[in-house]
Order: sequence, then structure tokens, then C-alpha cells
Amino acid sequence: MSTFYLSLLSMFGIFMALLALSLQYKHLLSVLLSLEAITMNLFIMLFALSTNVTFSGETSLILITLGACEASLGLAILVAIIRSEGNDYVSSFSMHKC
Repeated sequence: MSTFYLSLLSMFGIFMALLALSLQYKHLLSVLLSLEAITMNLFIMLFALSTNVTFSGETSLILITLGACEASLGLAILVAIIRSEGNDYVSSFSMHKC
């Protein structure tokens, strides 16, 4: 019964992170934090729903590894953009500069 509440709580967390992503897209850091919250809630949901599956530990480990790689890559991109642009406003990004 506790896995039901844990999966329900993680679904609520995913929806709240998507709401934060759609409402706070001014800074790149808030976008990256929302994506990280979605990844963590997906990890919790996968771990809660796959308690009886044989490969649950390996799948959870792969997902948390990908989440850590996503966070470090996002932080590296954020630092590179702040160094080149001077700010992290999403509206200041232009595809014409490529």
C-alpha cells in the first residue's frame, strides 16, 4: 500500500515540476532545476513501481546515472552561456548567432 502513495506522490511531483517549467522559463537555471526535479520524481516512481521486477535495481541505477549526467551537462552549458552572453535569460538566446 505504501508503494501506491509513493507513486502518487511522485506523479504529483512530476506535475508540479512541469507546472514550474511552464511558468518559470525566464532563466535557464530555473528550467534546468525543473528538469532535474522531473528526473528525480521519475526515479522515485520507477523505484516504487518496480519492487517486484527482477532488474529493478539496475534500471533505477541507470536512471539515476543518466539524471546525474543530465545535471552536470546542464550546469556546464549554463556556465558556458553565462560566460559568453553575460546572463542566463532564455529570451536572450538567438539561433541566428550560430
